[in-house]
Amino acid sequence: MADVARKDVKPALIKGLGLLDATTIVMGSMIGSGIFVVAAAMARETGSPGLMMLPWVITALMTLAAALSYGELAAAMPRAGGQYVYLREAYGPLFGFLYGWTLFLVIQTGTVAAVAVAFAKFTGVLVPWFSDENILLQLGPVKMSSVQLLGIAVLVFLTWVNTRGLRTGAIVQNIFTVAKTGALIGLIALGFFYRNPEAVKVNFTDFWGGAEWGWLAVKAVGVAMVGSLFSSDAWNNVTFTGEEVRNPKRNLPLALAIGVGVISLLYLACNFAYLNLLPLAEIQHAVGDRVGTAAVETVMGSVAVQVMAVAIMVSTFGCINGMLLTGARVYYAMALDKLFFRKVAQVDAKTHTPKISLIVQCGWACLLTLSGTYSDLLDYVIFAVLLFYILTIAGLFVLRVRRPDMPRPYRAIGYPLLPGLYIAAAVFIEILLLLYKPNYTWPGLIIVLLGIPVYFFWRKKAAAEWAG
Repeated sequence: MADVARKDVKPALIKGLGLLDATTIVMGSMIGSGIFVVAAAMARETGSPGLMMLPWVITALMTLAAALSYGELAAAMPRAGGQYVYLREAYGPLFGFLYGWTLFLVIQTGTVAAVAVAFAKFTGVLVPWFSDENILLQLGPVKMSSVQLLGIAVLVFLTWVNTRGLRTGAIVQNIFTVAKTGALIGLIALGFFYRNPEAVKVNFTDFWGGAEWGWLAVKAVGVAMVGSLFSSDAWNNVTFTGEEVRNPKRNLPLALAIGVGVISLLYLACNFAYLNLLPLAEIQHAVGDRVGTAAVETVMGSVAVQVMAVAIMVSTFGCINGMLLTGARVYYAMALDKLFFRKVAQVDAKTHTPKISLIVQCGWACLLTLSGTYSDLLDYVIFAVLLFYILTIAGLFVLRVRRPDMPRPYRAIGYPLLPGLYIAAAVFIEILLLLYKPNYTWPGLIIVLLGIPVYFFWRKKAAAEWAG
């Protein structure tokens, strides 16, 4: 009878992630290629060293406040799907679905597609065969370049790695997070030990660069925050793995606080390093916006191009791994709720991973890579990403009222002030984006809203499928 009982037990996810693993998921998912390039556009938007730094300071404070708030939700509901679950519990299944829909359609898959292509492009610095101009195949309007081929190969390889078991994916994440954090610290060290006297004089003699304080400065900082917020995003991905974290009531809040805190400090230091090495004008006009490369080049000369290419390859490789590992858990949770393909809810009996979910995610990300639309889609969803953060943190207040008896082993530090300030700041940024970057906001909102009819259609069809 015991053998029969064991055969009837369905394979399930296992608790294989410790505090170190969870923390490297937070840190590794945050560090991609953004920190090495977005400073150029932010410097152009703001026009002064001080105003260029201000978005990073505000983003660091906002992200840390958000992470401390998410810690309460993560400790109270350590389930697969994380943020999807929090939205579902606070507002109902429709809101959870809209988040999962947008995550699958664009946010997670579009990001990994873009980062995979970034990996391939920087590989091209070392191996010129990988180039956008090297077209390998063309079928009508669809082209495949060697860059796209390598990007897809990386997605497929890391998906395969993560189907081998949770520990396999976690070990890869730990190794690459340590490596790229070290590379970032190395860049910061260059900026502080080999200061460029010209850059220091230009940038710090008049740190605010004659900025006119008023609405124009507020608008410039708010719009420039798109860059810092994008570079600091994906910190929440560790919540997707809540069911697989050991002692989640302690380790999830700690991982969020430590990971976000460390990376936010490194990002601030990195941008000060840029200002120590490059005059603002050179940051604004860095070739291809590659500020990191331009900064290292002032110390190391032409070899900096190759050095930074390797650093960014390591950074993007680890970022892709972390996002593939975590994202699949959301679609798995949606499928358990009968809001996604039925087979996506399956857990592999040998590896205890959501193997089908990983494969489906990889397939869609590869299609986005091949289509070349990922960059535009990512521009569109910055607004939506921030909107879901606002809703999730507002859900903290909702659940405190609706479910006061819910076990809360960790309570958000600074509640209600810090979560309230985050919501107020984020809403203000959303308004600025609606007013001054409508091309980047309305399409993202439309993508989210398109999920409403899909939700009702899916519920009707999926219910029949699962009943069968």
